[in-house]
Amino acid sequence: MRLPSGLLVRGRGLRRPLPAGPAPSFAVHLLGKEPPPVAWEARFLRWPDFRLPSDRRQARDVLAEALERAAGERVEIACGGGRGRTGTALACLAVLDGAPPDEAVAYTRRHYHPRAVETPWQKRFVLRFGDEA
Repeated sequence: MRLPSGLLVRGRGLRRPLPAGPAPSFAVHLLGKEPPPVAWEARFLRWPDFRLPSDRRQARDVLAEALERAAGERVEIACGGGRGRTGTALACLAVLDGAPPDEAVAYTRRHYHPRAVETPWQKRFVLRFGDEA
């Protein structure tokens, strides 16, 4: 997905095969339990399916790192299916990148997946993400 600044971040579902093309150099895995190791640097963020991150401060820190690294690296954000948690994280990245919080979900649905950010509490998380400095 192209963020408002033009930076690129790939979102995907981990239950699907790795897409063609270069592998990421950095990934954020949003799962309920620790994933198997990968061949690139990755951060695990405990985030159960259809829920919110277990540690919101950690989520902000990890997503800020992903945004910073996207300036010069291939960054991937991934959960099991690639829509709810991944879409929520991508919308939060859009907020960190300058998108107004009240427009970030619509932006992510336009530029990533039309069903990104699946639950009302995920939408509220994105909206409030801009308030947490």
